[in-house]
This record gives sequence, C-alpha cells and structure tokens, in this order.
Amino acid sequence: MNLRVLAPGLLTSVQDGGRRGHAAIGVGRAGAMDDVSLRLANMLVGNAQDVAALEITLRGPRLRFEADALIAIAGAEIDARCGDEIVPLWRPVLLRAGSELSLGGMRHGTRAYLAVAGGIALPAVLGSRSSDINAALGPLPRALAAGDELPCAAAPRVLCGDLREALGALPFEARTENRRVFAAKWSLDPSSWFDAGATRPIRAIAGTHFDRLDADSRRALFGAEFRIGVDSNRVGCRFERVPLKLAAPIEMVSAGTAPGTLQLPPGGVPIALTAEAPTTGGYPRIAQVIAIDLPHLAQRRPGDAVRFAPTDLAAAQMRYLERERALAKLASWIQARLHRPW
Repeated sequence: MNLRVLAPGLLTSVQDGGRRGHAAIGVGRAGAMDDVSLRLANMLVGNAQDVAALEITLRGPRLRFEADALIAIAGAEIDARCGDEIVPLWRPVLLRAGSELSLGGMRHGTRAYLAVAGGIALPAVLGSRSSDINAALGPLPRALAAGDELPCAAAPRVLCGDLREALGALPFEARTENRRVFAAKWSLDPSSWFDAGATRPIRAIAGTHFDRLDADSRRALFGAEFRIGVDSNRVGCRFERVPLKLAAPIEMVSAGTAPGTLQLPPGGVPIALTAEAPTTGGYPRIAQVIAIDLPHLAQRRPGDAVRFAPTDLAAAQMRYLERERALAKLASWIQARLHRPW
C-alpha cells in the first residue's frame, strides 16, 4: 500500500527510533523528537515501537491512502478529518481505501505522530528510516513534499477485527457513500503521557561547566523563566530572555554531545540539543536535560515559557526505569486489545 502526499504541511518528516550507534563516525541519531508519542502511536496499530511513522510539526499534511489502512495519531492535539468525519486521536482507526486524511493545526503541543499498521517501508540508511533534515541523511533526506509516495508494509489483518467487521458488514449502498472512518471504542488517556503545558519544569543535571558560570547565571539557570526562541528546530532549542555568562573565558576542546546537552554559546543564549544533535560540540556544557523530559520539551512552542529544575543522575535513571516499566505494561494491554477475538 502506498501513502500519497497531497500537501506536506508545515514540516512533516519520516521518523523512527533513530540512527543509533554511529556517533563515532560523526552521524547523529535523528529520530522522533517526542519518542514516547511515536512509540504509543506504533503500539496502537500493532507495530514494533521504533517503526517509521510521520512526525508532524504545528500544521499537518493532507494524505491519500490507496488501500484500507489501520492508523493511529498520538502526541499534540491536532485537527484530523476525512471529509466531514472526525478522526479521533489516541486510538486505532481504520480508514477505507481512497480516503483523504487532512491534518490541520494543533490546539496544544507542537508535534503529532501518525503511525500506519505495518510501518513506512522506505529502505533503511545506516539502520534507520529517519530523515535527518539538517544532515540531509536518510532514505528521504528532507521534509515531505507534495507528490511523495511512501510505501507501507502489509499489516496483519487479525488486528482490530471489530473495525474490519464493521467495514465488511456495511450494506453495499452504504459502502458507496461517504463513511470512511471506523474508530475503536477504546483509547489511551493522553494526560498520562502528553504534557505541552509550560508550568511543568524541565529537569536537568548540572553539567561539566556549570560551576564555570558566574554566580548570577548559576542561580538563573535553575531559577529564572526562559522563553523558547523562534529559530528553535530539530537540532536545538534556544532559551531566550535570560542571558547567561561565564565567570571567566574557557579554552574549550570539542567533546561528545547528545540530545539534551545544554550548551552555552558566546552570545549567552543556552541551547538544548535535540533529535538532530551533532555528535560533538565546542561550547561549554552547562547542563543535561534528562531523557524522560526531552519529549515534554519537544512539545513546547516558540514563545512558551520554560523553567529548569535541578536533579541528579540517580533520580534521572530511576524515573527512566519507572517510565519504561509503565510503557511495557501498557504495551501488553494494547496488544491484548488489538488481538481480542470478536
């Protein structure tokens, strides 16, 4: 089955779990900015959690499905419709062959993820189907454009048997009418996983050069309110409004960086590296955003307020393991629902 792009939206790209294990040759991870929403969307259609899907930013694309498709949308609260029919979020949805899915603006959050059962089946590059837009790397090394055709792998028809039975049970005359959307009666509660609010602090561990900040800047980093800059992107998130300063200049040698590394360039505006982070950097590393808060940061918009809260490595590791246990439990529950006999 092919997925045809009729209109690309503001910034839509193919993303999966990321291109891991190649930092030694200077190749970054890329992958989803909000990896939890990607994983949940994939779970809802029976895919492995790191399968390639579409990452949609602020305003979505218009897509045509050439065959019946089981989809799920998770992440930001986006307007999704097939004609006059609303496509609900956070649940499995079966679309009829020939359906045109229009994804509009987002009421809350910045990024939504559209997973298709079977996954987007572009050829992998260095073990990943992700588009690294900054590095122009991947099977589709750019954002989507009108006219793109995305191949999707076949999905087991045992998934969501109730939805397929509902489609098959329609009388012939109803099938020629406009009903195209068949949604599961159950859904996930997004409040447990999705948070685009600016009141929640982003937790970070003091970095190698935190103590090289002057006293006012050390207090400001974990006390002041920053604003996300308009030129933030998949490479990095800029925090404006409160400039930070070093107590004295540092002679720097480039060192390893990763998503979440908070660097301080000479202009004083800290930048948190994100999904398309370079593998090395030569700016002072003043903090590291913890892994479980990167999805929350990815859902903040330019102009949103951000506060940082201090934490330590042990607490960050504990919270990460707690999240992974919760996701594993949820994955088992979803699998049981998807394969439930009808």
